[in-house]
Amino acid sequence: MEHLDYDTLNTLKQVMEDDFALLIDTFVQDSNDRIQTLHNVIKGTEADLIRRAAHSFKGSSSNIGAPHLASLCSALEKKALANNLDGLADDLHAIEQEFVRVEVLLRSLS
Repeated sequence: MEHLDYDTLNTLKQVMEDDFALLIDTFVQDSNDRIQTLHNVIKGTEADLIRRAAHSFKGSSSNIGAPHLASLCSALEKKALANNLDGLADDLHAIEQEFVRVEVLLRSLS
């Protein structure tokens, strides 16, 4: 799966024009906050909090054109929905690694 959906990004770039770099900055900051939230909630046992945090990050990742990141968040969301809390730290590590790749690629576009 691709790290970025360039069709989505080109559309965003056309719509946002000069504010595209701000959109990227906002996504990166928001994503860092979401990752921190995920770190906090996976320490507990409240599957619904984990599910909601993963769902929210999935949506923003999809909107910015990061399909693999969205897919990883979706997998975490589904695990939490099934109340399967095993291996969440590994799942979050994969999300963080993909986010690093996505951030580098997005920064190269802005």
